[in-house]
Amino acid sequence: MNSGKKKIYGLIGYPLGHSFSKNYFNTKFEGEGINAVYVNFEIESVDLLRDVLAGNPNLSGLNVTIPYKEKVMPLLDDIDPVARKIGAVNVIKIIPEKSGRKRLVGYNSDIVGFSDSIAPMLGDAHRGALVLGTGGASKAIYTGLINLGLKPIYVSRTSRPGVITYADLTPEVMAQNKVIVNTTPVGMYPHVDEAPDIPYDLLTPEHICYDLIYNPDTTEFMRRAAARGAQTKNGLEMLLLQAFESWNIWHK
Repeated sequence: MNSGKKKIYGLIGYPLGHSFSKNYFNTKFEGEGINAVYVNFEIESVDLLRDVLAGNPNLSGLNVTIPYKEKVMPLLDDIDPVARKIGAVNVIKIIPEKSGRKRLVGYNSDIVGFSDSIAPMLGDAHRGALVLGTGGASKAIYTGLINLGLKPIYVSRTSRPGVITYADLTPEVMAQNKVIVNTTPVGMYPHVDEAPDIPYDLLTPEHICYDLIYNPDTTEFMRRAAARGAQTKNGLEMLLLQAFESWNIWHK
């Protein structure tokens, strides 16, 4: 391989110790004989994206993770309508222009990954949903649930318009919302003994508890939910599906 022509793809975020994408894509590149490498760009400020672009002329596409899914949007030249509606970007397509400038277009593949992953689990009992957290990932989940025909509600530690608190999770609310999605980092390695502060005793076998976390495989949130008979799923399949969609976006 001519390393001088090797394409570079990567991930921006901070921190990146939990990143799945690097191993996934580099294994893909090696297995399929693709002349490319995937690099983690751990940047302490989203403004350092300019330095990443300047220092990597062969950069062909980026993924975006916390805390920059929303903060990166003003730095882009254009945003796909779906990503604009969601209000968060996790894929950047880099388009070289004749002038030598690179055009940055933002997309969201989280919505595809999540929707395709949870859809087979849904049934007639699943009409309302609780989205735990209000960060960048939560916005794709919220929109995905609407597209699947559910009525989601944001849950956070502080109340504000359109957002309820964990203290508001009454028996009635829990009975009306039988899909619960954790979009927060609570329970992620190394804090594996932590779990979102929901009333687990109100869960039933009709509830679905979906955790975007994939490390550990079974989070404390999932373990407590399963103990009440609820269906559980972690975020690994979503990651695989959104990574596949990222690749499609970079090459369409």
